[in-house]
Amino acid sequence: MVVDSGTQIRPPGTLRSPGPRPGTMGVMSLLRRRKNPADRVVTLIGKPGCHLCDDAESVISAVCGELGARWEKKDITQDEELHRKYWEQIPVVLVDGAQHDFWRVDPARLRKALGG
Repeated sequence: MVVDSGTQIRPPGTLRSPGPRPGTMGVMSLLRRRKNPADRVVTLIGKPGCHLCDDAESVISAVCGELGARWEKKDITQDEELHRKYWEQIPVVLVDGAQHDFWRVDPARLRKALGG
């Protein structure tokens, strides 16, 4: 008999492989699976007259155009909640509703986040 790392006694040649526990493979593969960029939404939160917002818009437009991702623009001067939440960080970039970047947008980082 052989004792495996789980301190169970098993017949010789039947040690469990060090792979994932039974029932966890589906969850792990979902976590690693990349979404199609066309299924992603990038949101730029900014305001008029903000030169960093203009720079961010150029990067987002180029990267999303290249990958086929959708993007939208929201103005903090038109939305009290966005103003309260992001006014010190604009421009803010969200990917699928989660904050991705603020102030400056790195095209390579955005491309990677979108799965490109």
